Amino acid sequence: MALARELPSWLGRVGVFDLETTGVDVTADRIVTAHVGVLDAKGREIAARSWLADPGVPIPDGAAAVHGITTAQARANGRNPAEVVGEITASLRALFRQGMPVVAYNASYDFSLLTHECIRHGIPVLEDPGPIIDPLVIDKAVDRYRKGKRTLEVVAQHYGVALDGAHEASADAIAAGRVAQAIARSFPLAGSAHELHTQQVGWARTQAESLTEYFVRIGRIEPEDALDGTWPVRDAAPNSV
Repeated sequence: MALARELPSWLGRVGVFDLETTGVDVTADRIVTAHVGVLDAKGREIAARSWLADPGVPIPDGAAAVHGITTAQARANGRNPAEVVGEITASLRALFRQGMPVVAYNASYDFSLLTHECIRHGIPVLEDPGPIIDPLVIDKAVDRYRKGKRTLEVVAQHYGVALDGAHEASADAIAAGRVAQAIARSFPLAGSAHELHTQQVGWARTQAESLTEYFVRIGRIEPEDALDGTWPVRDAAPNSV
């Protein structure tokens, strides 16, 4: 894909964030690994920190198969989960205080799960975190009718972004940041990260409503099981995307 547009100045330095967890329930599942970093305008990581936590609960085999961390490994090498959650939150809070946007792919998952982990461990949550850049939400909005899946692997390939070691927190975080920059070079975006953040709130809600209608139509869910389109932090997500 040709990248013809100049990168907006507010994407010249961005935070990146990703979690790998025990499952997909943002209210009940726990952090296993995490990565917070900073990319420059060329997509190079210029600051980074990674974590491995002992989540305090068994890691299901299915989750371990995705991110590669077993219960035994987490117990042997992982840190206290409260300390990890506190440090992740502090790192993100520091980026937001600098006014730096933070990229997270499917951000409502990562930020919602982190919020519930903070509550679980008695750590102050991120209040109204932002600006956040979610390449999943943005890609669906700017290229709405493109066929195919929208997983990070597929979308990264579409935009010519290398993703080695998918479902490893640092690899996914960095790739998401580079995808955000690639989208900005391919499509006109908002004039600021804060404006884009506000747009994504509406886009995420509309996308969830549209997907709910489709799932109801094909009989996958009942109408009362509507997907939660709250972004970037939702309350619960039994049917989240």
